[in-house]
Amino acid sequence: MNRKRILIIGAAGRDFHNFNTYYRDKEDCEVVAFTAAQIPNILGRSYPASLAGKLYPKGIPIFDEKELDRLIRDLKVDECVFSYSDVSYETVMHKSAQVNAAGANFVLLGTKGTALKSTKPLISVVATRTGCGKSQTSRKIIEILIDLGFKVVAIRHPMPYGDLAAQKVQRFAKLEDLKKHDCTIEEMEEYEPHIVRGNVIYAGVDYEAILRAAENDPDGCDIIVWDGGNNDFSFYESDLYITVTDPHRAGHGMQYYPSEVNLRMSDAVIINKIDSAHPEDIDTIRKTVETLVPRAIVIDAASPIRVADPSLIRGKRVLVVEDGPTLTHGGMKIGAGTLAATKFGASEMVDPRPFLVGQLKDTFRIYPNIGALLPAMGYGAEQLHDLEATINNCDCDTVVIGTPIDLSRVVRIKKPSTRVFYDLQSIGSPSLEDVVEKFLVKKNLLVKEMA
Repeated sequence: MNRKRILIIGAAGRDFHNFNTYYRDKEDCEVVAFTAAQIPNILGRSYPASLAGKLYPKGIPIFDEKELDRLIRDLKVDECVFSYSDVSYETVMHKSAQVNAAGANFVLLGTKGTALKSTKPLISVVATRTGCGKSQTSRKIIEILIDLGFKVVAIRHPMPYGDLAAQKVQRFAKLEDLKKHDCTIEEMEEYEPHIVRGNVIYAGVDYEAILRAAENDPDGCDIIVWDGGNNDFSFYESDLYITVTDPHRAGHGMQYYPSEVNLRMSDAVIINKIDSAHPEDIDTIRKTVETLVPRAIVIDAASPIRVADPSLIRGKRVLVVEDGPTLTHGGMKIGAGTLAATKFGASEMVDPRPFLVGQLKDTFRIYPNIGALLPAMGYGAEQLHDLEATINNCDCDTVVIGTPIDLSRVVRIKKPSTRVFYDLQSIGSPSLEDVVEKFLVKKNLLVKEMA
């Protein structure tokens, strides 16, 4: 058989899922390679034979995306499948032009061949950019469901930066599991907030195997919540599809791939951060939703912040540490730590750039618009060491930790530090509680009188 030769352009997430669901057992196609971008320290490895299936006894090599032209030529590639998220439409089409000029077809896979069906009711939480507030929304939904007596299991968008075979299915039920699975800071930021709230969260590489494990979780499972990553669309067929938007980046829902996919699929759209956004930007999102998906319910929400010890900020020169991906490929200029520093009267936000160590210098070179904030990058031991050294080198009075986890638990901070906390808060009606309860009634999981 003359098999069509496929190259999957990815970033260690959607690319593996597209392979597993669409190509793994397709006998008329041969995936000859993956390429990787966005995530450091994941090159020079392969997608293992144990995950790749019977058609790939040697596994599949993973190359740097910078080699794309050569790979298309040398591997005689017929089609390149673009399979990562949080990139501008302009970037996607530049990539298409590069692929087409090299002679190959440029492909974007949709939901029909990649979305898996659960035996349990499933709620998906997605967004229009990294840093909109997906995770806090997922946590709020889970709290609502648990308060109503349901057993909820979360499944997180993939972040498999280590041993792929070992990461096929990961279950996190206690903090010790983070160490067991050798998690990076980026993974901890997503898993730890679920764990400390008492619910189980799954992640990994093979999302059909993960789904079946979650459905049969030993602690029980009534409802599954998909906690999305970046602005990717859900890996699962969804009974309730919720998209979180950020008015600080009001036009991005129509400028970044695949944000618009999420908006068009929405049953409900959350306009988050209205407590810190300009009214005209909030209105821009309302008009976008009304135009694209007028049937969607619109929920106004805020992300109020609180600080463990405001006295460590007031009048102090502070180093603000924010969530890494939000500042890098998310493109945000502010985060929870920045808002806290302003609200509680810091005398100065210290620029970390003169104190950068090691790989963090590369981060600022790749993302020069980060500014006077420090992204909590920790994709590996070396980067974690560089983060710790940078923080401790910095000439500041206080470290303001705006990350979703207690950063002082994973790096040794020698200076006074305080954490910033933030949770989703619905404003007015309809609320997130209203939407969730309406969903439960529709699925016959909640009697109408109770709702």
